[in-house]
Amino acid sequence: MDTTNRLKQVADLLLEISSLLMVSGANTNRVDLNIDRFASVLNCESFSLISQKTIILTVVDIKTGENYTKVKNLPSHKIDFTILSLISKASWNAIDQDWSLSRIRNEINNLKDQKRYPRIVVLIAVSFAGAGFCKIFGGDYLNLLVAFVSTFFGLLMLQETHRRLFNVYINVFLASLTASTIASLGVYFNLGTQPEAALATSILFLVPGVALINSFSDLLDKNVLNGMVRFANGVMTVLAMALGLFIAMLIFELK
Repeated sequence: MDTTNRLKQVADLLLEISSLLMVSGANTNRVDLNIDRFASVLNCESFSLISQKTIILTVVDIKTGENYTKVKNLPSHKIDFTILSLISKASWNAIDQDWSLSRIRNEINNLKDQKRYPRIVVLIAVSFAGAGFCKIFGGDYLNLLVAFVSTFFGLLMLQETHRRLFNVYINVFLASLTASTIASLGVYFNLGTQPEAALATSILFLVPGVALINSFSDLLDKNVLNGMVRFANGVMTVLAMALGLFIAMLIFELK
């Protein structure tokens, strides 16, 4: 295999890895470290410019000095910490066991084929988490039921709008409106001892924790541009949540 063709394959593979990491919720520094590990195993150096929507990667062959540059647009983000953990583990195994290009490619393809939890399991688990938050804020079992149902249908709305490729902030707004509207019924009819707790916790599943944590992490790592972009995304998400809650409270004339 000639050097140019090999560098092209290496660049394609590293871009695929970096794309998986970014869309799964990795911070910028973690993406850089994993790319560098895989590149070192393949006797290359990597230089990357990473943004929220695009990655520009240059791969340099250590022996010949020949380089190859390629750009990849990122798909919509979908948080998956399992992917982050498995890729990080694979990068260390690649160094320890001196993996070949084909071995790394096969491992990454296997990671991409990992089955996610069934949709209904995710819906039920997140809904129980919402009910748990309601319990922490003093809700009784009727309030927990309201929080469970509102979280369930709010997350269902989020999943459906995401599947239909709606704008991400429209997704959050509609999910927040759905969840808070159902929870507002509990306040309107005064269900349970703390119906306000169910309303307050019904949209907590939308809190952009990953974006805000990665924003802070990127700023600490001097990746200022990505840090500010992620912070702006987090703020916009919070505003979309607040707008959905505000409209639901306006409909039911809640104070």
